[in-house]
Amino acid sequence: MDIAAYVTAHTGQSSEHPTGPAPVDWAAVEHWLGRRLPADYRELLDAHGPLLLGGQLRVLGPYVLGGRFDYGEWLHRLHRTARIELRELHGARRPPVHPEPGGLLALGESTDADQLFWDTTDPDPDRWTVVVRSTEDYERDPADWHRTGLTLGALLRALTTGRAVPPLGPRPADRSADRPADRAAALPGAAPWTPPPVLPPRLGPEQRRFALETGTGLAALRALVEPPARPYLGSGHTWASLAAALGTGLPAEYRELMELYGSGQWGGHLRFHTPLRKGGHDFLEHQRDTCESYLLFREDEPDDFPLAVWPEPGGFLPFATSAYGDELGWLAEGPDPDRWPLIVYPRHVDQGPPLEGGLVDVLLAWLRRALEAPGLPTFDEDDDPAEYAVFEPFDDGSYW
Repeated sequence: MDIAAYVTAHTGQSSEHPTGPAPVDWAAVEHWLGRRLPADYRELLDAHGPLLLGGQLRVLGPYVLGGRFDYGEWLHRLHRTARIELRELHGARRPPVHPEPGGLLALGESTDADQLFWDTTDPDPDRWTVVVRSTEDYERDPADWHRTGLTLGALLRALTTGRAVPPLGPRPADRSADRPADRAAALPGAAPWTPPPVLPPRLGPEQRRFALETGTGLAALRALVEPPARPYLGSGHTWASLAAALGTGLPAEYRELMELYGSGQWGGHLRFHTPLRKGGHDFLEHQRDTCESYLLFREDEPDDFPLAVWPEPGGFLPFATSAYGDELGWLAEGPDPDRWPLIVYPRHVDQGPPLEGGLVDVLLAWLRRALEAPGLPTFDEDDDPAEYAVFEPFDDGSYW
């Protein structure tokens, strides 16, 4: 079936987002992917650009839309998630995921957040069939990965004629029957995506060994993660005025780390709050709100919430939050902040013991994947530590 011609006969154009197809350099894209793509897929996107089919299925491709979509980043994210989930479901027998030979290769998603992949095991890409990862069941049962047995063309024809394709289902009656395909609604204003240049590794062999294995302290952390040119600490407070408002000074190692990196997000997960901002969602407000919430939980379930909280003696004093709502802070035991132990107050698991080592040692061990603690986000075993050891600085427009 000629998908492009079929869709042309059934295509509507959103007047709100008028657009035309964006030309794609398929030779460059396929060279970057290391494999050919189905001819009908290329012809479809050449004719229409990214599409919304049947009011529910977005056929995506090598496009970029500032701040919303980047093809390379989208593939990386979906493939990483698929690799982790399929390993949990199937262990060593998990289906391969791109860029492994014959691996699942993402091609689109539904408006209900289902994800579509090609099964690329057939050497002829024109015979690739579609696999759907359903997000409806959050228990991630193996049945959530559905092999449709349909090529992309057969799948699109089914969806645009109202046929059920589990788990996508039939097109609901309230979705436009006279405009089953909309070439503007998927990524309005998208431009062609250009494969990134192949760059040499950021760390040479000796630098990598020092950053990930042999180095210690701030020197190793700086080798692993380059500090920003202008660390952001906020304004309105000095360290002295913050200490006066908080009722205690803070560990020297923390202040030194913040002076070097500022506030920001480590490893894509761990957000160090802006310490010297005054007003708005500042350090003091975060500390107060976290501790007040903890006290309410402790009152109802003292066994599950065993910590004292600041300003109680030895109380928990938070300074960082994970992407999942876990809190990293100190147990303020004694008058010397430099002797305070670190601890994680986990949101979804039982409370663990204090962490061993100072802040820089803990941060470095976590980024190196040498530390696991309840509440600290974990990296996947196949993730390259050097790739995920990143720091994204905040600025005066950041919430944290």
